[in-house]
Amino acid sequence: MTLIPSKYHGALDYAVAATLIVAPLALNFEGLAKYLAIAGGLGLLAYSLLTDYSLSARKILSFKAHLVLDFIAALGLVAAPFIFGFTSLERAFYLLIGLSVVAVVLVTNTETEDQVHV
Repeated sequence: MTLIPSKYHGALDYAVAATLIVAPLALNFEGLAKYLAIAGGLGLLAYSLLTDYSLSARKILSFKAHLVLDFIAALGLVAAPFIFGFTSLERAFYLLIGLSVVAVVLVTNTETEDQVHV
């Protein structure tokens, strides 16, 4: 099932990147829980800006490769609380973001706007 067009996926990427950067600061995460989320947000922002979709700055990375990176990052977010023993709020944050990203990847249309045939 492909419900999300790539242009909307792009908007979600930037929203998730902002959330990963800002939320740990607003929620007073400390140590690794804070820095891992911020690094993940900056990484997502960087590869989103380089993805071949309508909301990027440069079209270097294919959209399918972008989705693979999203999926791998999401699995990392889901695993991180168990590997690093994050607190309950940090654990809930990482699980919510990670599982949400997995769901978005699974329902995103893999064709970019210029590949869609009418």
